[in-house]
Amino acid sequence: MHSRYELVIYWSADDQRFIVEVPELPGCMADGESYQDAVANVQIVIDEWVETALLQNRAIPQAAGKLMYA
Repeated sequence: MHSRYELVIYWSADDQRFIVEVPELPGCMADGESYQDAVANVQIVIDEWVETALLQNRAIPQAAGKLMYA
């Protein structure tokens, strides 16, 4: 599934990898050797985040689109 959550993507010189954070889903982030790998990896993590929230009967935030601070 491809989500509509905002992704914040940046290069980490320390890790030598692209990092992707999903601000609307606390703790949801992934990395990858390339930009494309990082985005593909975070899609998997988003699906797992949502699946875990459902199993724990937690609210799943709706994708709000562009955030004001991003």
